Amino acid sequence: MTEQGALAPDFTLVSDAGEPVTLSSLRGRPVVLFFYPKDDTPGCTRQACGIRDAWADFEAAGAEVLGVSILDEASKARFKEKHELPFTLLADPDHTVAEAYGVWVEKKNYGKTYHGIERTTFVIDAEGRVSKVMQRVKPDTHADDVLAALA
Repeated sequence: MTEQGALAPDFTLVSDAGEPVTLSSLRGRPVVLFFYPKDDTPGCTRQACGIRDAWADFEAAGAEVLGVSILDEASKARFKEKHELPFTLLADPDHTVAEAYGVWVEKKNYGKTYHGIERTTFVIDAEGRVSKVMQRVKPDTHADDVLAALA
């Protein structure tokens, strides 16, 4: 797991708009990098809509918000449009970035074992260092928890 105080691993992923986004190009402002399991599922929708509903506060904090999951950019575009999300969603279909951040983990559900994204948020400062790691975040309080970390 990428630790607090470490330089955030750089990456380039394709956005919901089909454009490449490179983390290091966002230096100079804080970045909220949140990993979520899957587009348009109940928990992930509550998490994303919580950020949407507090968007003015994220803008006031000057934060760039990036949501990452393994589904492709077309799925991201549908999720973003359906819920009117004002921030960028990134596709990590081969889970390379999730692995680099240590959030691609073994999970168990109904007796089945599989790999997937552990819901985790990294608050990255303007210099590119991880200022806060939030593991196993709760979708319903995620936005408030992140805003407190940005303060």
